Amino acid sequence: MTTKSKTQQAAKAKTKSPRPSKAAKPAQTKATTPSIRTDALRRMLLERRQEVMKEIDELIGHRLSDDAQQLVDSVPDVGDQALLDSQRGRDISILEMRNRMRQSIDEALVRLDEGNYGICSDCGVEISEKRLKAVPFARRCVACQSKEELLEKIEQEEEQTS
Repeated sequence: MTTKSKTQQAAKAKTKSPRPSKAAKPAQTKATTPSIRTDALRRMLLERRQEVMKEIDELIGHRLSDDAQQLVDSVPDVGDQALLDSQRGRDISILEMRNRMRQSIDEALVRLDEGNYGICSDCGVEISEKRLKAVPFARRCVACQSKEELLEKIEQEEEQTS
């Protein structure tokens, strides 16, 4: 190949190579916008998960200290025992609720990794950030959640009248 043909080929390659168009730039900013939102949502979920785990640890620590205190105390009377049983039942219920919340947040993190988090499972609309801050593991937008709760209420009323 001659030097002239190499130069011609190089010139053709330059003209054939696509130039960055103005349309490409908005696509790049659009691509970064979801990642910014995703990062913010992930941070929010992880912070909420950390709060829930702290509550769980405190409940477990409180429960263990109560059990140790009961061993120190002499035999409690019937009223004290009933109060302790009631408090234990309440603590266990709270612990179960916090654990379900932690599981829901973990599931939300998985959905975030899959790209499904923040999208209504019923209508496919993006769930508002305000709702996600209030209920970080929400699967439905406010409108669809309201419909679902209304349907559940109607079903419960029908079961009670049957």
